[in-house]
Amino acid sequence: MFRRCARNTLRSPDTLILSMTMPILVMLLFTYVFGGAINVGGTYLDYVVPGIMLLCTGFGASITATAVSTDMLRGSIDRFRTLPMYRQAVLAGHVVEGMARILAAIGIAVAVAVILGYRPQAGPLDWLAALGVMTLFVLAISWISVALGMIAANPAAAGGLTYAITFIPYVSSAFVRTTTMPSWLRGFADNQPATPIVDTVRALLDGGGGGRWVEAVLWCSGLALVGFAGASASFSRLARR
Repeated sequence: MFRRCARNTLRSPDTLILSMTMPILVMLLFTYVFGGAINVGGTYLDYVVPGIMLLCTGFGASITATAVSTDMLRGSIDRFRTLPMYRQAVLAGHVVEGMARILAAIGIAVAVAVILGYRPQAGPLDWLAALGVMTLFVLAISWISVALGMIAANPAAAGGLTYAITFIPYVSSAFVRTTTMPSWLRGFADNQPATPIVDTVRALLDGGGGGRWVEAVLWCSGLALVGFAGASASFSRLARR
């Protein structure tokens, strides 16, 4: 199922390239257009890179949700359910393929950031910890994307449902400090999933460790559980038809 999903993605190179280049374009926009006017107490590029990592996840989620919805529309999932295979293998294939694609996009974005002058102070263990947090977040978003793709009426609607995932990092500490936001908005920004995750990754890559890792892991685990439960429930509903 992973190979099948990977082949389908590679057959749409324009969509794949767009999902991998858009976060880089946003990074260039914020760094060289807005970054000079934003005071984060240090180099803005160093500050914004963890937020770009989350943005890669949002752009990648759209492809996953659209692919699942396409399978639903064409009846592919109905056909797979009749085969002697693990009942949710097709969903797991979409999740694993989505994770591989998104993590590749994150790697490319970080490589471009290094070329632009990004110099993280993280040691090997800090890098592993940051990768672990991001992988858990990507897993969570991939399952949510699969669940959204299963309930969407069509592929276009599936892509639209993932816009919220792309938008959430903008209302967090990903691009600016939440202390600069109005009080009514800061409460939401400080207590939504993106902020503890990006703060934790940023702290790890800065070599300081720590961050809000407990909140980050709890948010990622909770989102993954919700996505898995939603996708499983939708799949079971299909089986009862």
